[in-house]
Amino acid sequence: MIEKHIILDDVDPVVFYGVNNSNMHALKAMYPKLRIVARGEVVKVIGDEEQMAAIEEHIEKLRRHCLEYNTLEEQDVVRIHRGEPSAKGKEKDALVYSVQGRPIVARKGGQQRLVRLYGENDLLFAVGPAGSGKTYVSIALAVRALKNKEIRKIILSRPAVEAGEKLGFLPGDMRDKIDPYLQPLYDALEDMIPAVKLHEMMEQKTIEIAPLAFMRGRTLNDAVVILDEAQNTTIEQIKMFLTRMGTNTKMIITGDISQIDLPPRTRSGLVDALEVLRGVEGIGFVTMTKEDIVRHRLVSRIVEAYERTKNTDNESIDKD
Repeated sequence: MIEKHIILDDVDPVVFYGVNNSNMHALKAMYPKLRIVARGEVVKVIGDEEQMAAIEEHIEKLRRHCLEYNTLEEQDVVRIHRGEPSAKGKEKDALVYSVQGRPIVARKGGQQRLVRLYGENDLLFAVGPAGSGKTYVSIALAVRALKNKEIRKIILSRPAVEAGEKLGFLPGDMRDKIDPYLQPLYDALEDMIPAVKLHEMMEQKTIEIAPLAFMRGRTLNDAVVILDEAQNTTIEQIKMFLTRMGTNTKMIITGDISQIDLPPRTRSGLVDALEVLRGVEGIGFVTMTKEDIVRHRLVSRIVEAYERTKNTDNESIDKD
């Protein structure tokens, strides 16, 4: 008799074990000569060596399925035991899978250019209107890199710039005041990583979400680092952020230069960086348009209406 401990450190045990431990019950039925005990992230197996090797291989295949698709059902346990192909199939262009098992793919021209240029550059600027998917696709790329063990952590940041709301009047401590600015980043992560696992990754700092000011003085190694809403950085802030890049690190800077919330006469760091860094080797640039918007169809019309108004106002100024 031998005893093995199998650690499930990169998947959510709740998903792996199934509703009411249905997956584990199925696994036990397939290996009646083994004693299987699952607690937390550890599956303890006791039994003879021949079946032990078989169940280790089976559990590893289940782990990989759970890691890739974020789901694992009793039928998957049976199918994998029989050596049958996945019923889900493999989406050709899927970056990752959502917590519901839905493939997340880059849509339309701008998003697909973002994915392509990410593979070709260590620093990437993605600029476009609200709803064009620049932040969501960037986070999907980061999650994919983390799952593939290409990096050790994901770092997401935003400048905490007041856009009509006064930060000092928000309730709570500094974390409570800052969290509303970072909520869009949480939303994207919650769509791609099961809640229990996401909480654990954030506790262990495998995934960090922090205001831009918290980046000062750091060197960011073995990571995908995303700066969102970069149009609201100053020149000094974005320069500080860009110079945090360490070894085996990729940076994605996203923003919408039509939504700058900086004080009057303060030049946007994103606008400045787009001019200064254009043509530098190793830096990619993606410009998205209203055609890339994937939110409600009205979002495209709203963006277009504001563009028309802006152009009309500029023509009036020119005539004056």
